[in-house]
Amino acid sequence: MKRQVFDCQPGCPVESTLQIISGKWKSVILYHLLQEKVCHFGSLQRQLVNCSRRMLALQLKKLEQDQIIEKITYQDQPFKTEYRLTLQGQTLKPVILAMAVWGEKYNRLQKNK
Repeated sequence: MKRQVFDCQPGCPVESTLQIISGKWKSVILYHLLQEKVCHFGSLQRQLVNCSRRMLALQLKKLEQDQIIEKITYQDQPFKTEYRLTLQGQTLKPVILAMAVWGEKYNRLQKNK
């Protein structure tokens, strides 16, 4: 699906970004790919314990369609699939890391209430 390019009013660039990283799992997947550089489907599934196998596959497919990640499949035995960020995906690093920092601060504040 071709993504819409927003060029209208203040806030539209945020909509453009959210088209790509919105959803419960995409940003988390990107965070793990930033930490690990290369992830296998199984390792992502173990890290995202509340994400079903089907949902993980869907989210990975959407990120791949948006050219944020690339999927590399090896026909070796056992069959192996790797995911890594594309150059475009790597440009999301400051966004994802800022979200991580904000989340850490938020969690600390909630614990101290």
